[in-house]
Amino acid sequence: MSERKAILILHGKQASNEDVRSAVEHYREQGNALDVRLTWEGGDAQRLVDEALQAGYTQIIAGGGDGTLRDVAEAMALAKTDASLALMPLGTANDFARAAGVPLEPEHALALLAREPQAIDLGEVGGQVFLNMATGGFGSQVTANTSEDLKKVLGGAAYLFTGLSRFSELRAASASLSGPDFHWEGDLLALGIGNGRQAGGGHELCPEAVVDDGLLEISILPAPTEVVGTLKSLLGGGGLETLFVRARLPWVEINSKENLDINLDGEPLRGENLRFSTMPKALKVHLPAGSPLLSHGQLT
Repeated sequence: MSERKAILILHGKQASNEDVRSAVEHYREQGNALDVRLTWEGGDAQRLVDEALQAGYTQIIAGGGDGTLRDVAEAMALAKTDASLALMPLGTANDFARAAGVPLEPEHALALLAREPQAIDLGEVGGQVFLNMATGGFGSQVTANTSEDLKKVLGGAAYLFTGLSRFSELRAASASLSGPDFHWEGDLLALGIGNGRQAGGGHELCPEAVVDDGLLEISILPAPTEVVGTLKSLLGGGGLETLFVRARLPWVEINSKENLDINLDGEPLRGENLRFSTMPKALKVHLPAGSPLLSHGQLT
């Protein structure tokens, strides 16, 4: 029997997922110990992580969408544990996992537990932790308002569909951003503060972000007159790349005259004055060899 003591914290909606059940059974058949606990309501992930750490589990697997991964990662980071995290992406977007190269098949995701974990950074704002990205502007509203039923039918394309259906609501947000040797002020359509690279079902807002450099990638899409009215191109990855303003910073402060809507890996946040910063090497995570989110594209 393996000496590793692992637990899968699984989103309750995935309890009947046959692929997950098969993966767990196969992992156990290989001589590995693996327990499973289900979340049911808000706060469960925090409680289950705390209980797992108190019980001596050394490996925790987060099974669910980007929100579940964030909740488990946040709980582990706040506990300042030496336990490691593995990701079992089971959501619609799976933005962090896709960018990191984590397999989407539950059995292959569990196989990453055999690899040595890599210490990665996390993002933090106002005491809240995020694994992947904070997004602001119209894009975050689209993500927050895309229904679960639509995501089941259309998958990642649901975000594009929702954006197009809310075309008339497109408006810019006015804000200023400041960080070390960086300042930008004006109207923006979209904002990404990335530990990871993509959000909203595959939209790569922060294409140069890596998770082990102590920096966040700041990506701003300004709102000049010629951009307003091109929502389809924005959400579809069209020719707006050259309009982005980008920087890589250990922290950034955002000030706005009105509340800015922010999305933290699916968790809504509103505020006029917000400070985002990195938590360097805050969590040990099992990532595949050659993961694009690592500085050198491989585990060290």
